Amino acid sequence: MAEILPIKAWRYHEKFSRQMEDLTAPLFDVVSASQREALYANPLNSIHLSVPLGDDPASAAKITLADWKTKRIITQDQLPGIYVYYQYFRLPGEEKEICRKGFIAQVKAYDWNENVVLRHENTIAKSVNDRVALLKETRFQSSATHGLYEDESHLLESYMDKAIEDPIYDLEDYQGVREVLAVIQDATIIKSFVRLLKEKQIILADGHHRYEGAIAYRKEIMSQSVSYKGDEAYNFHMMYFTNALDRNLRILPTHRLLLNFDIKESDLLEKLGVYFTIKKLNDVEEIEELILHKQWAFGLMIGDQAYKIRLIPELIDMMPQGLPEVIRDLDLMVLHYFLIDKVLGIPLESQRFSDQIEYERNLRRCLNKVSASKASLAVITRDIAMQQVLEVCKSGYTMPQKSTYFYPKTLSGLLFASVDEEEFKFPYEMFQ
Repeated sequence: MAEILPIKAWRYHEKFSRQMEDLTAPLFDVVSASQREALYANPLNSIHLSVPLGDDPASAAKITLADWKTKRIITQDQLPGIYVYYQYFRLPGEEKEICRKGFIAQVKAYDWNENVVLRHENTIAKSVNDRVALLKETRFQSSATHGLYEDESHLLESYMDKAIEDPIYDLEDYQGVREVLAVIQDATIIKSFVRLLKEKQIILADGHHRYEGAIAYRKEIMSQSVSYKGDEAYNFHMMYFTNALDRNLRILPTHRLLLNFDIKESDLLEKLGVYFTIKKLNDVEEIEELILHKQWAFGLMIGDQAYKIRLIPELIDMMPQGLPEVIRDLDLMVLHYFLIDKVLGIPLESQRFSDQIEYERNLRRCLNKVSASKASLAVITRDIAMQQVLEVCKSGYTMPQKSTYFYPKTLSGLLFASVDEEEFKFPYEMFQ
């Protein structure tokens, strides 16, 4: 199953340890325009490697990376390690602090058909291409994707709890989350991580575009290689691993904004009425509560009005033939098929390429964009259960793009991983 290795990590020089809150950045797909402006103003922020600016962003990142290495702004650890990564947070309405526990290592960039790393949602093509270009130019990974493994015994937790007592970094991030990073470099303990994951499949929770970029990069270099061995640097990808059976995993909903539709409210409601029951709401703030425990129910914002819509149950059999029940019954599959395809006219197979669909987690921002006519309408969704994610992955099918929002997001810039052969090489067989 999954082959993992410890990382010979690149990190900011120790002289910057007290400045890490100013040097880390949100992941590239969750950086808002206002956040980007503030982060770009700091010439040493990691966003210059993860979301570089310019007409040729990948080349700009390559130049920045070379400069930072030369000036020892970032330096490489001489020994590889498993990096323990804990995130402490609270959600609205919850008094107890939650800790999501995990670790960062390198995993082989298995192609989907190898059935080792399993995906659960589709990707957006342009975002994958951007990630491939960046990887080809820099041979450097500025942020870890997020993978899940299943371990009922929680065998690795004691090692991680011990390591986190002596952290490298302990800071508060842009989400208000406490981020703590530590490292394990004891070869005997690292073997426990390697051996456990060798028996597991990995479910990709977050970072589908970056992981798919790593697959594409690996394939391209393999095609040019005259003596492929499988242990070369380009085969590996930095990933943050958490136990899917940990009760502290949280998945938040991601809402849909529909842009540039020239449709009257009355016409939209008429078309929706073919497939959905429709209830007008007096208060937009009611939306999330009203759909919370209702299958195939969504909130709809158009103009100054808010509605609750719910699929007429008998129509579920209209879903495309051949879909397994676990996919057919997903709220988001119903949304993307009946509302976005049948009502709005964007075919299911074209939606991942569409520039008329945006994704937004914040209910208030959805309302503001619709009210300001920056979006034609917004569809409010509810969260998906962890068990559904696992079932979808194991079915071999995928959900619509941006189906899950694992919270909290990981940070970019805490550590970096190189896939340059000279920087990567080490006698990793000692960890087998």
